[in-house]
Order: sequence, then structure tokens, then C-alpha cells
Amino acid sequence: MTTILLQTGLRFIISNKCFEKMALLYCKIPQKQNTIQSYCKQYYKYVPETYNTKNVHQISTSISLNEQIIDNDSDNEQEKGQSIFWRRKMRTLHSHLDVNKDGIISYDDFMLFRKRFCDLGHLTLEAKVEFKKVLNEMWEEQWGEISPYNLICVEKYLEKMQHVLNDSSLKKKCHHFLPFLFKAVDKDHNGEISIQEYKLFFQCLGLTHDDAIISFSHIDINDDGKISSKEFIILGREFFLTEDPTKPSKYFWGPLID
Repeated sequence: MTTILLQTGLRFIISNKCFEKMALLYCKIPQKQNTIQSYCKQYYKYVPETYNTKNVHQISTSISLNEQIIDNDSDNEQEKGQSIFWRRKMRTLHSHLDVNKDGIISYDDFMLFRKRFCDLGHLTLEAKVEFKKVLNEMWEEQWGEISPYNLICVEKYLEKMQHVLNDSSLKKKCHHFLPFLFKAVDKDHNGEISIQEYKLFFQCLGLTHDDAIISFSHIDINDDGKISSKEFIILGREFFLTEDPTKPSKYFWGPLID
């Protein structure tokens, strides 16, 4: 009878992948431990995949910047992007991308956006070419054909960005242009930007130095007077994805428009 109870209990413990934590606590009597160990050997002989699947997954998982960025959003939650706060952020970004300020984003605006960072910043020739390639791919994936007649109004932009917010594959790509913005303003190419270099970032966006000082004071969380490339990309990406108004990333692109 004792053996049957042990077997029944162990089936539950092992099938729920918690053998190490519970099996040895199940019975501390030496002769019972022998029974446990014997049964487990028989169990794993027939269903080894039950125990090994998680370990194999952990070993095979590679670490990348995307995986280091913590994203607490779940695709199973209610559709995101409906909060007034998030929509304000996206309208702000639309305003920055609308470089000629005619109320719509065109492909020409994308190229003017690139030109500002290339002209005022410190990108190498190779980086300038790659930056254009990334923006082209971004345009075609989000907006379709590269055409002077393909125009993006605010509402269309909000609709598309909400789709990005709710699509796990698109969320992983939304920050791919950010490294070029960082490289453009990282004058000494040391992988960190100071308040002076952040002012250049805001100058490329058409914002003031005062705006840059205020934003930098909020996003420089550890008060070390610098922002690393990784921090820059995380903050910029979080601006797109979070609906939490307490996050410092809301200051990343400057003052939010009403």
C-alpha cells in the first residue's frame, strides 16, 4: 500500500517538473528514499522528455538585446494602445517624423529625418548607407510602397502603431533605427552620450536645449551624467510599448503634445 501511494504521489511530482524540490522531501526515511529513487529511474526510462524539455530549452536559448529588454506585456491581454497617454506619445512621435510640418508623414519626411542626423551628427559613410536601408525597410513594412502619394496622417499612424503594439513580431523590430540615432550623436564614439550629446539629439528632432536638459534629468536614472547605447535603445523602445505614465521613457522624445 505504501509503495502504491508513493508511486501515485511521484507521478504528480515528476509530471509537474518539481522532482528536485519535492521528491526528497516526500519521505526522509532511508528505506523509503530507496523506493523513491528506484521508481524514478523506472519512470524516466519511459518518459524522459517530461523532465528534460525545460532544461534543453534553457540551454538552447540565446541572449540578444531584444531578449535582455524586459517586456511585461502579454499577447493574451486585452488589446493595447487605447489609453490617452499612449496615444499622446504616438502623436508626439508623428510630429517628430513629420519633418516639414505639413500634418502628414511621407517618405520624403523619412529621408529628411535621416538627413538631419547625417548632417548634424557623426555617422560614418557606411552607417549613413545602412541607416537609409533600415528606414526604407521600416517604411515598406509598415506603410507599403515608397511613393510620393503614400501619405500617413495622424489617425493612420495611431492605427498602425497600435497594430505594432499588439503584434509580437513587429514589437521586436520597432527599435531597429534607434542605434543609428545614438551613433549620430555619440561624438567621441565611446558608447555613451553626455548631456551635451543629448542636446544634439534634440537639435536633430527640432527641439530646444532646454527640452533636452529636462528630458535628460528624467531618463538618467542613476544620475551618472551619461546614457549608454543599451540604455538609449531600451528607453526609446519602451516609449513605443509601455502605457505606464510613471516610466521615465515618456521623456525620451521630449515634451508630449496635447
